[in-house]
Amino acid sequence: MEAAPDPPRNLPTRHKCPACYKQFKRKNHLVEHMKISFHSVHQPKCAVCQKHCKSFESLRVHLTGPLAKENCLTVFSEQGCNHCLKIFDNPDSLSNHKEACCLSAPAPLGTTLPCAESEKKISGVVDLNDTARGPQAVAMDCEMVGGGSDETLDLCARVCLVDADENVIFHAYVQPLIPVTNYRYEITGLTEEHLKDAVPLNEVRDKILEILYNGESISRLRLDGGKARLLVGHNIKHDLDSLRMNYPDHMLRDTANYRPLMKTNLVSHSLKYLTKTYLGYDIQSGVHDPYEDSVSVMRLYKKFCQQDHHQLEEIGYQKISNGFDSYKSKELEKMNPSELYEISRSNYRCWCLDLRQNVQP
Repeated sequence: MEAAPDPPRNLPTRHKCPACYKQFKRKNHLVEHMKISFHSVHQPKCAVCQKHCKSFESLRVHLTGPLAKENCLTVFSEQGCNHCLKIFDNPDSLSNHKEACCLSAPAPLGTTLPCAESEKKISGVVDLNDTARGPQAVAMDCEMVGGGSDETLDLCARVCLVDADENVIFHAYVQPLIPVTNYRYEITGLTEEHLKDAVPLNEVRDKILEILYNGESISRLRLDGGKARLLVGHNIKHDLDSLRMNYPDHMLRDTANYRPLMKTNLVSHSLKYLTKTYLGYDIQSGVHDPYEDSVSVMRLYKKFCQQDHHQLEEIGYQKISNGFDSYKSKELEKMNPSELYEISRSNYRCWCLDLRQNVQP
């Protein structure tokens, strides 16, 4: 006589995060996870399984790493772009995309000696009436020489600004406020001769601020930006410090501190790495060129501005806030995972929002 089958056991309910697919035994653990994960439509996402990742680096590991899921790995290896991590329906679309996604390095300005008019400003390269694609952006890069007795002080000796179309709108050799003790020739390509007739730092700062303010008042700039220009750079606050310059945080776009471009542990990547990984060409292989670096950060900014996200956030928000703050714990535990995801917000301002006309701090 056959033994009666064991009655089915009631398996414990697992609460699954709809974004990263982590599972929890208790609902309140899922709620706490959602509070600290800041999942949103703006996070990098696998186009195969729709898993959300904290950064593009973690998405790359998910798609190509040693622990990648077989389906995601197979689809991406056949239909994916290694630079932007997008996946395409057919080989022709992928081939056409790669031609536009993998760029060539811009021609450097070089280190020719400055002429009597050592600054260069080209007027009219930015269409100030074109507001359909959002606020205008300017990319800036500075080259530093050493100052102080130990030569460790970073002094701006050269600065370059480019517009969104990669036109030079300002370039100058800069006379630091204190003596230069190390020209760092191997990196900057600069010598004492380059700074002999350089523009004083104060004049350079005033000219850059004139370009950035674009005729806007300080009060309007601090409030919502107005018609002032966004400033794009890599570790841009370091460049601003070297110029003894201030610019509102909500008007800065920094490729070193933009969360999707950082390492998973929130450490910044170098501009050299970001350019090679996401744009497909090498920079800084010898003497650093400020035009080359400015163009590279502008290209990175434009690429990640064009991420295809659903625009859930309102334009006029004053600060990034967690959507869970408006609910009590018991209310959150009654919500299903999809409802929790709907009220979740990212903890950074996605650059895709810059395609709108207004900028808010």
